[in-house]
Amino acid sequence: MTDDIGATFRALHVPGKPFILANAWDIGSAKMLAGLGAEAIATSSAAHAFTLGRPDGGTVTRDEALAHAQDLVAAVDVPVSGDFENGFGDAPETCAETVRLSAEIGLAGISIEDADFERKGLYAFEFAVERIRAAASAARALPGDFVLVARADGIINKQYGMEEALKRIQAFDEAGADCLYVPLPPGMQSLKNVVRATEKPVNALAAGQFSKFSREEFAAAGVARISLGSALARVTHRVIHDIAGAMFEAGDFSALGAGIRGDVVDKLLD
Repeated sequence: MTDDIGATFRALHVPGKPFILANAWDIGSAKMLAGLGAEAIATSSAAHAFTLGRPDGGTVTRDEALAHAQDLVAAVDVPVSGDFENGFGDAPETCAETVRLSAEIGLAGISIEDADFERKGLYAFEFAVERIRAAASAARALPGDFVLVARADGIINKQYGMEEALKRIQAFDEAGADCLYVPLPPGMQSLKNVVRATEKPVNALAAGQFSKFSREEFAAAGVARISLGSALARVTHRVIHDIAGAMFEAGDFSALGAGIRGDVVDKLLD
């Protein structure tokens, strides 16, 4: 790995040859994922919020997200990217400051979405583009490389359709974003349309209906990276939910016998 962690991270983004960006939620999960072969780690805003006993969606502060991300950066030897929601504020200047602070703690990149948590909606088109332009300008002014991902979240939030999503990612591309991301479009053909709408790398989320597709199928669609979002954390929470239900409702502890051996985990954490 080069001294420029951002350049190392950028080199992983090859359309048609996607790497898996493994979203972790604490130091232990980050070290396990890296030990199992992850080429890069990302935070997950939802999974991080869960560790704090909070729901997803604007409940974590920038200081908390940065401190959490810094812990992951220190824990692993691969690039780490921050899932930083809407940049932790409305103003374009806030997005730019978030980029600068992220680089200072050693992150290789971050994602910024167009969700307006305070008003429970999406930023208007022009303002959303202005925010990405400010973030991209800050990223290009950094001494090292930094991968800025612009997210169009209207489909996953059920607030606009594919036409608007494509319009937004094309504008985010022109504003200077390095990677584009439309979480959970209607289907694989829609994801291919996202890829065709830009020459920049595209991120796909392996969750929901897209969890049924293989890495090879994402590659055939032209995707450059596959992130997990909070999906892996939610699987973990599913195990807690189901086994705890069996214990407390039926006194059934049998599922606890299927746990991974301690020495296997210890080896990954060493």
